[in-house]
Amino acid sequence: MTVPTITLNSGHEIPQLGFGVFLVPADEAEAAVTSALEVGYRHIDTAAIYRNEEGVGAAIAKSGIPREDLFITTKLWNDRQSGEQPHDAIRESLEKLGLDYVDLYLTHWPTPEKDTFVNAWEKLVEIRDRGLARSIGVSNHLPEHLDRIVEATGVVPAVDQIELHPAHQQSDILEWAAAKGMHIESWGPLGQGKYPLLENDAVTAAAAAHQVTPAQVVIRWHLQRGFIVFPKSSRQERMQENFDVFGFELSADEVAALDALDPGDGSGRVGGHPLEVN
Repeated sequence: MTVPTITLNSGHEIPQLGFGVFLVPADEAEAAVTSALEVGYRHIDTAAIYRNEEGVGAAIAKSGIPREDLFITTKLWNDRQSGEQPHDAIRESLEKLGLDYVDLYLTHWPTPEKDTFVNAWEKLVEIRDRGLARSIGVSNHLPEHLDRIVEATGVVPAVDQIELHPAHQQSDILEWAAAKGMHIESWGPLGQGKYPLLENDAVTAAAAAHQVTPAQVVIRWHLQRGFIVFPKSSRQERMQENFDVFGFELSADEVAALDALDPGDGSGRVGGHPLEVN
């Protein structure tokens, strides 16, 4: 199975479906990533704060998969955004991952109370220019944060990785991204199990129509909306299920029914708010 790719504004291609290791314990990360690679995933998303970069790196090293066939993302944590700290942080992440470069390096949160996100972005541009990250982007940045970093550097992030699922679609960020040539990555794509998304009538009806699972319907919705998505699971059979989403296509009406699940008032958010995480 060949996963579709998207060309980022850096010119590099990113597999549209990947495997995330958020909340995967350090001592389980190697096994989880090994299983994901065996299923067929080639895009792995980790972060310094996940404290499992070493396990991800061990799985990569043992896989025998050529480096150019992998797409590896990690992220700069909030307490490393000031001064020259981002340069130290990327070196530490690369050492833990056992890599010479990452394919995508992201700032993790804008942390507006610290007001260091512009400095962090300036340093990520330098990190990219040094060849330590092929593409750079952000996570959890709202349009007001995006405007400031672009004004300061002239560099539009390749991606903004945001909480995105049918009940919380963040249309203001999607509109900014569409206007500026930035792509969207969905974290928490299934709502993290914090609301009954997979029991929703629109989801279950589409699942029945295509003889697939509700989770497969939602992942397929992300893909058809053009989002980059990486569901997380520690079970190989669930990894396989999440990967098997290319044999069917939702109709325009089915996509619209899932689009309509967002109440439009922000009440569908299940994670932290970017103005409150510092």
